[in-house]
Amino acid sequence: MTQTFHFMRRSLLATLVLAVPLACMGTAHADQLDTIMAAKKIRIAIDLAVPPYGMKDEKLTSIGSDVETAQLLAKSMGVELEIVPTNGANRIPFLQTDKADIVISSLSVTPEREKVIDFSVPYAAILAVVGAPKSMAITGPADLAGKKVIATRGTTNDQELTKILPAGTQVIRFDDDATSITAVVSGQADIFATAPPLLKVINEKNPAKQMEPKFTMKVNMLAVGLRKGETKLKEKVDAFVKAHLKSGELNTIYKKYHAADLPADVLRNGG
Repeated sequence: MTQTFHFMRRSLLATLVLAVPLACMGTAHADQLDTIMAAKKIRIAIDLAVPPYGMKDEKLTSIGSDVETAQLLAKSMGVELEIVPTNGANRIPFLQTDKADIVISSLSVTPEREKVIDFSVPYAAILAVVGAPKSMAITGPADLAGKKVIATRGTTNDQELTKILPAGTQVIRFDDDATSITAVVSGQADIFATAPPLLKVINEKNPAKQMEPKFTMKVNMLAVGLRKGETKLKEKVDAFVKAHLKSGELNTIYKKYHAADLPADVLRNGG
């Protein structure tokens, strides 16, 4: 009887040893798409201080091209949209810490970012420019020497500016575009590394500025940001982007807020 007991005990222990790794394998990584569909809600991080991509209207309703893109995605998936307000510096950390399921927030595709997150097929594009008042003679990076330039920390505009800065340039960085815009409007500096739509916002707030793009640093593709390894969710989002580029709906949203069609390089993703 004692031998039988020891044999059964050893068999039970062996079964448990095998079962534990298998159980861990089943619970270690919940599929994000399954989680979203079960919750019937998708949490999308959007910067609501970057017009016309994300902003608030006079009724404090969230609007913008990224907002409408997020709304269209949620509708196509048959789930509720929860907007998770973010800023340029927090977009990827919010994704990595599960504060958001995906990011649709003027997020440019860069080699550095591709190391830590995945991207969908590009759904739009954005220019990284250096803007200044019409009265300033700036035609290239060399003309920035000895001047103050404002940039929003953590953005591709900041990254591209850093690559081309001549010696003697002072960069003043702020944590979000809203604060950067206020700094330009108030005269802390006249040169702004940003996207063209934000120069328009500055002119609306202070017409005397007469800001305009002086030169383009880079044309960046915008894509939906996803956590690494979420294959099913990426396939779902990629299919959404391709289908709605093909149908023209994403172009309609972009044109509504940017007064221009999507670049040909983006439209080609629709097939």
